[in-house]
Amino acid sequence: MSHAAPEGAQPDAGAPKRRAKARKRHTVGKVLLATALTLAMATGLGTVWLYRHLNGNLSVLDPTAQLSNRPDKVAVEGPKDPLNVLVMGSDSRDCAGCNIDNLTGGGQRSDTTILFHLSADRERAYGISIPRDSIVDRPDCRTEDGETIPGADNVMWNEAFALGGPACTIQQFEQLTDIRLDHFVVVDFEGFQGMVDAIGGVEVCIPEPIVDPAHGINIEAGTRKLKGKEALNYVRERYVVGNGSDIGRMKRQQAFIGSMAHQVVTAGTLARPDHLVGFLNAATQSLTVDPGLQNVWKIAKLGVEFKGIGLDNIQFLTIPNIPDPADPNRLVWKEPDAKQVWHKVALDEPLTKKLSDGVISAGNLPGSGNGSGGSGQKSEADKQALEDAGLCT
Repeated sequence: MSHAAPEGAQPDAGAPKRRAKARKRHTVGKVLLATALTLAMATGLGTVWLYRHLNGNLSVLDPTAQLSNRPDKVAVEGPKDPLNVLVMGSDSRDCAGCNIDNLTGGGQRSDTTILFHLSADRERAYGISIPRDSIVDRPDCRTEDGETIPGADNVMWNEAFALGGPACTIQQFEQLTDIRLDHFVVVDFEGFQGMVDAIGGVEVCIPEPIVDPAHGINIEAGTRKLKGKEALNYVRERYVVGNGSDIGRMKRQQAFIGSMAHQVVTAGTLARPDHLVGFLNAATQSLTVDPGLQNVWKIAKLGVEFKGIGLDNIQFLTIPNIPDPADPNRLVWKEPDAKQVWHKVALDEPLTKKLSDGVISAGNLPGSGNGSGGSGQKSEADKQALEDAGLCT
């Protein structure tokens, strides 16, 4: 029989870690520490066993040697330091069940990129999505072997991940935003499905049926929970939902993550050991993280930082953008709005109403009637944006 570690004991530093394999998505923050302790008591599993098992699932990648000219972190007032975590979704089809559309080979791309910013006063959190089709000037970056990957002007955002993995995307993000990242997380399709299934599915409101015969997708309309491949198809579908844009798909992904966070926090997930085991196992198996998050205790410490934030103050938005004048099928960041967003995040200042236009909060989700209406009455433009994303208004 295993025994819980004494209070204050440190985990064994020699616990096994495996070399990083670039691996989609993340919402483990709020539950990890409480989960580990609750599981140990509720199921009779020792904390040492739990630590070793979950920690052994993680892939760790240190990109420090591949980064250069990193921006300084701005000193701000607050009880703690603000935190910036870059979450990258890998669309690799190499994992089990990930070949959802018969697109094998060709490596992997950054299917989703979201900056999560946690304020120094721990009273607000932003998830800021970056369109993968954004046209940017990519800086030079380095491979793990130290070779230089030459930069290029007017290229798509997600090209950096395809060429140089997480390190190249981090270099690109820091150089273009002047924001110093504290951590990064890469999640793949398999992990996303596993986390959704482990909490019993995620509730969404679907205004019209989603029928895409070309990709074998047929999702009924209504408010209900989605699981597994159906959930993955829902957040990845683009062509037959709303206006068919990638911006709409990102807003739908933001609403889905918000609903996932809402469910983990409010639906008694911590009281269901069976859900918790599956959720943590799926999450840790599919995460690639930096050394600062190299074990579940360090991830848990990060998760505790979110403890006091109300769901209405966990907000999702997309960096302001407009169609690229040179190619209407691509996007460019809208200036000066985009620069102002990044500047306020770097200074840990709240976003203005203008800059956070169309925000989705985890406490007030489209079509759900959740929460107290943290984002206020929806404007006609907001309603149109929800319709364009295939979300209920």
